Amino acid sequence: MISIIIPVYNQAGHLDNCLASIKKQTYENYEIIVINDGSTDDFSDVIKKYKRIFGLKLSFFEQENRGASAARNRGAKDARGEYLIFCDADIILAPRMLELMRSELKKNPNASFCYSSFVWGNKKFILWPYDARKLKTTPYINIASLIKKDHFPGFDENLKRFQDWDLWLTVFDQGHVGVWINQILYKVNLSGQQTMSRWLPSFAYKLLPFLPSVKKYNLAKAIILRKHNL
Repeated sequence: MISIIIPVYNQAGHLDNCLASIKKQTYENYEIIVINDGSTDDFSDVIKKYKRIFGLKLSFFEQENRGASAARNRGAKDARGEYLIFCDADIILAPRMLELMRSELKKNPNASFCYSSFVWGNKKFILWPYDARKLKTTPYINIASLIKKDHFPGFDENLKRFQDWDLWLTVFDQGHVGVWINQILYKVNLSGQQTMSRWLPSFAYKLLPFLPSVKKYNLAKAIILRKHNL
Protein backbone atom coordinates (compact mmCIF):
# COMPACT_ATOMS: atom_id res chain seq x y z
CA MET A 1 0.00 0.00 0.00
CA ILE A 2 1.02 3.60 -0.65
CA SER A 3 0.51 6.24 2.02
CA ILE A 4 -0.13 9.66 0.47
CA ILE A 5 0.79 12.35 3.01
CA ILE A 6 -0.54 15.85 2.40
CA PRO A 7 0.44 18.78 4.64
CA VAL A 8 -1.99 21.69 4.40
CA TYR A 9 -1.78 25.30 5.52
CA ASN A 10 -4.57 27.57 4.21
CA GLN A 11 -4.81 25.70 0.90
CA ALA A 12 -8.41 24.52 0.79
CA GLY A 13 -8.78 25.28 -2.93
CA HIS A 14 -5.56 23.49 -3.85
CA LEU A 15 -6.43 20.54 -1.63
CA ASP A 16 -9.72 20.07 -3.46
CA ASN A 17 -7.90 19.77 -6.81
CA CYS A 18 -5.19 17.53 -5.37
CA LEU A 19 -7.68 15.07 -3.86
CA ALA A 20 -9.69 15.04 -7.09
CA SER A 21 -6.53 13.95 -8.96
CA ILE A 22 -5.88 11.21 -6.41
CA LYS A 23 -9.38 9.88 -6.97
CA LYS A 24 -8.46 9.38 -10.65
CA GLN A 25 -5.42 7.18 -9.90
CA THR A 26 -5.25 3.85 -11.71
CA TYR A 27 -3.48 2.34 -8.68
CA GLU A 28 -6.05 2.18 -5.91
CA ASN A 29 -4.29 0.52 -2.97
CA TYR A 30 -3.53 3.69 -1.08
CA GLU A 31 -4.44 5.68 1.99
CA ILE A 32 -4.53 9.47 2.26
CA ILE A 33 -3.30 11.24 5.38
CA VAL A 34 -4.01 14.97 5.49
CA ILE A 35 -2.28 17.02 8.17
CA ASN A 36 -3.85 20.40 8.89
CA ASP A 37 -0.94 22.58 10.00
CA GLY A 38 -3.01 25.26 11.72
CA SER A 39 -5.16 26.38 8.77
CA THR A 40 -7.75 29.12 9.23
CA ASP A 41 -9.58 28.73 5.90
CA ASP A 42 -12.48 26.41 4.94
CA PHE A 43 -10.25 23.34 5.11
CA SER A 44 -12.88 21.32 7.00
CA ASP A 45 -15.43 21.71 4.17
CA VAL A 46 -13.04 20.10 1.70
CA ILE A 47 -12.29 17.26 4.10
CA LYS A 48 -15.98 16.57 4.65
CA LYS A 49 -16.55 16.46 0.88
CA TYR A 50 -13.76 13.97 0.24
CA LYS A 51 -14.42 11.93 3.33
CA ARG A 52 -17.72 11.04 1.68
CA ILE A 53 -15.84 10.10 -1.49
CA PHE A 54 -12.87 8.19 -0.04
CA GLY A 55 -14.40 6.87 3.17
CA LEU A 56 -11.87 5.02 5.33
CA LYS A 57 -9.10 5.66 2.81
CA LEU A 58 -8.91 9.26 4.02
CA SER A 59 -7.83 10.31 7.49
CA PHE A 60 -6.84 13.71 8.78
CA PHE A 61 -5.14 15.18 11.79
CA GLU A 62 -4.78 18.68 13.10
CA GLN A 63 -1.85 20.36 14.80
CA GLU A 64 -0.74 23.85 15.70
CA ASN A 65 1.19 25.57 12.94
CA ARG A 66 4.65 23.96 13.06
CA GLY A 67 5.59 23.94 9.39
CA ALA A 68 5.43 21.50 6.49
CA SER A 69 8.27 19.25 7.69
CA ALA A 70 6.64 18.65 11.07
CA ALA A 71 3.33 17.93 9.34
CA ARG A 72 4.97 15.46 6.97
CA ASN A 73 6.73 13.68 9.82
CA ARG A 74 3.44 13.43 11.69
CA GLY A 75 1.82 11.87 8.65
CA ALA A 76 4.68 9.40 8.17
CA LYS A 77 4.37 8.32 11.80
CA ASP A 78 0.74 7.32 11.27
CA ALA A 79 1.26 5.80 7.79
CA ARG A 80 0.48 2.13 7.29
CA GLY A 81 1.80 1.79 3.75
CA GLU A 82 4.93 0.08 2.49
CA TYR A 83 5.61 3.22 0.46
CA LEU A 84 5.26 6.92 1.27
CA ILE A 85 4.71 9.88 -1.03
CA PHE A 86 4.68 13.45 0.26
CA CYS A 87 2.17 15.23 -1.92
CA ASP A 88 1.79 18.93 -1.19
CA ALA A 89 -1.73 20.27 -1.60
CA ASP A 90 -0.80 22.28 -4.69
CA ILE A 91 0.17 19.16 -6.66
CA ILE A 92 -2.01 17.61 -9.36
CA LEU A 93 -1.16 13.96 -10.01
CA ALA A 94 -1.31 12.38 -13.45
CA PRO A 95 -3.71 9.40 -13.37
CA ARG A 96 -0.93 6.77 -13.61
CA MET A 97 1.56 8.46 -11.27
CA LEU A 98 1.25 6.04 -8.35
CA GLU A 99 1.05 3.00 -10.60
CA LEU A 100 4.16 3.90 -12.58
CA MET A 101 6.29 4.93 -9.60
CA ARG A 102 5.45 1.76 -7.68
CA SER A 103 6.11 -0.37 -10.75
CA GLU A 104 9.50 1.29 -11.27
CA LEU A 105 10.54 0.57 -7.68
CA LYS A 106 9.45 -3.04 -8.08
CA LYS A 107 11.65 -3.30 -11.21
CA ASN A 108 14.58 -1.67 -9.40
CA PRO A 109 14.79 -3.35 -5.98
CA ASN A 110 18.07 -1.60 -5.15
CA ALA A 111 16.41 1.81 -5.40
CA SER A 112 14.87 3.39 -2.31
CA PHE A 113 12.77 6.00 -4.05
CA CYS A 114 11.39 6.93 -7.45
CA TYR A 115 11.10 10.45 -8.88
CA SER A 116 9.90 11.91 -12.16
CA SER A 117 9.93 15.02 -14.27
CA PHE A 118 7.18 17.55 -13.55
CA VAL A 119 5.61 20.89 -14.41
CA TRP A 120 5.96 23.88 -12.07
CA GLY A 121 3.37 26.46 -13.03
CA ASN A 122 4.04 26.78 -16.76
CA LYS A 123 7.64 25.56 -16.65
CA LYS A 124 8.60 21.97 -17.47
CA PHE A 125 11.34 20.38 -15.39
CA ILE A 126 12.70 17.52 -17.47
CA LEU A 127 15.11 15.73 -15.19
CA TRP A 128 17.69 12.95 -15.69
CA PRO A 129 18.74 9.58 -14.26
CA TYR A 130 19.79 9.54 -10.63
CA ASP A 131 23.20 11.16 -10.21
CA ALA A 132 24.60 11.39 -6.68
CA ARG A 133 27.36 13.79 -7.73
CA LYS A 134 24.84 16.19 -9.20
CA LEU A 135 22.58 15.82 -6.18
CA LYS A 136 25.41 17.10 -4.01
CA THR A 137 25.43 20.39 -5.93
CA THR A 138 21.86 20.79 -7.19
CA PRO A 139 18.49 20.24 -5.46
CA TYR A 140 16.88 18.69 -8.52
CA ILE A 141 14.64 16.00 -6.96
CA ASN A 142 11.26 17.31 -5.85
CA ILE A 143 9.44 16.27 -2.70
CA ALA A 144 6.72 14.36 -4.61
CA SER A 145 8.65 11.11 -4.97
CA LEU A 146 7.68 7.60 -3.88
CA ILE A 147 9.96 6.25 -1.13
CA LYS A 148 10.09 2.97 0.73
CA LYS A 149 8.87 3.65 4.26
CA ASP A 150 11.72 1.64 5.78
CA HIS A 151 14.22 4.00 4.12
CA PHE A 152 12.52 7.27 5.07
CA PRO A 153 14.85 9.12 7.50
CA GLY A 154 12.41 11.86 8.48
CA PHE A 155 12.50 15.56 7.64
CA ASP A 156 14.72 17.97 9.53
CA GLU A 157 12.13 20.21 11.19
CA ASN A 158 14.71 22.92 11.89
CA LEU A 159 15.19 23.71 8.20
CA LYS A 160 13.12 26.47 6.63
CA ARG A 161 14.30 25.83 3.06
CA PHE A 162 15.63 22.94 0.99
CA GLN A 163 13.81 20.32 3.06
CA ASP A 164 13.52 18.13 -0.02
CA TRP A 165 17.21 18.48 -0.94
CA ASP A 166 18.19 17.65 2.64
CA LEU A 167 15.93 14.58 2.59
CA TRP A 168 17.47 13.06 -0.55
CA LEU A 169 21.00 13.86 0.62
CA THR A 170 20.24 12.14 3.92
CA VAL A 171 18.89 9.12 2.07
CA PHE A 172 22.13 9.02 0.07
CA ASP A 173 24.23 9.43 3.24
CA GLN A 174 22.49 6.32 4.57
CA GLY A 175 23.54 4.32 1.53
CA HIS A 176 20.38 4.49 -0.59
CA VAL A 177 19.75 5.72 -4.13
CA GLY A 178 16.84 6.67 -6.36
CA VAL A 179 15.51 5.83 -9.80
CA TRP A 180 14.04 8.23 -12.37
CA ILE A 181 10.97 7.85 -14.59
CA ASN A 182 11.34 9.74 -17.85
CA GLN A 183 7.81 11.10 -17.78
CA ILE A 184 6.03 14.17 -16.47
CA LEU A 185 3.83 12.72 -13.74
CA TYR A 186 2.53 15.77 -11.89
CA LYS A 187 2.04 19.50 -11.95
CA VAL A 188 2.58 22.03 -9.17
CA ASN A 189 -0.26 24.52 -9.39
CA LEU A 190 0.98 28.05 -8.73
CA SER A 191 -2.23 30.04 -8.61
CA GLY A 192 -1.16 32.82 -6.29
CA GLN A 193 -2.51 31.13 -3.18
CA GLN A 194 -0.02 30.42 -0.45
CA THR A 195 1.88 27.21 -1.15
CA MET A 196 3.96 24.87 0.94
CA SER A 197 6.15 24.09 -2.08
CA ARG A 198 9.04 26.40 -2.88
CA TRP A 199 11.26 26.86 -5.92
CA LEU A 200 13.53 29.78 -6.67
CA PRO A 201 15.25 30.27 -10.08
CA SER A 202 19.00 30.01 -9.64
CA PHE A 203 19.81 32.55 -12.34
CA ALA A 204 18.12 35.28 -10.28
CA TYR A 205 20.45 34.62 -7.38
CA LYS A 206 23.51 34.77 -9.58
CA LEU A 207 22.48 38.08 -11.08
CA LEU A 208 21.17 39.75 -7.91
CA PRO A 209 23.28 38.49 -4.98
CA PHE A 210 22.73 41.71 -3.00
CA LEU A 211 18.97 41.25 -2.54
CA PRO A 212 17.82 40.18 0.97
CA SER A 213 15.90 37.21 -0.44
CA VAL A 214 18.99 36.05 -2.30
CA LYS A 215 21.12 36.33 0.82
CA LYS A 216 18.59 34.20 2.72
CA TYR A 217 18.64 31.64 -0.09
CA ASN A 218 22.43 31.41 -0.07
CA LEU A 219 22.49 31.16 3.71
CA ALA A 220 20.00 28.27 3.59
CA LYS A 221 22.07 26.55 0.91
CA ALA A 222 25.21 26.96 3.01
CA ILE A 223 23.45 25.24 5.93
CA ILE A 224 22.68 22.20 3.76
CA LEU A 225 26.21 22.02 2.36
CA ARG A 226 27.69 22.25 5.83
CA LYS A 227 25.30 19.67 7.28
CA HIS A 228 26.26 17.13 4.63
CA ASN A 229 29.97 18.04 4.52
CA LEU A 230 29.80 19.17 0.90
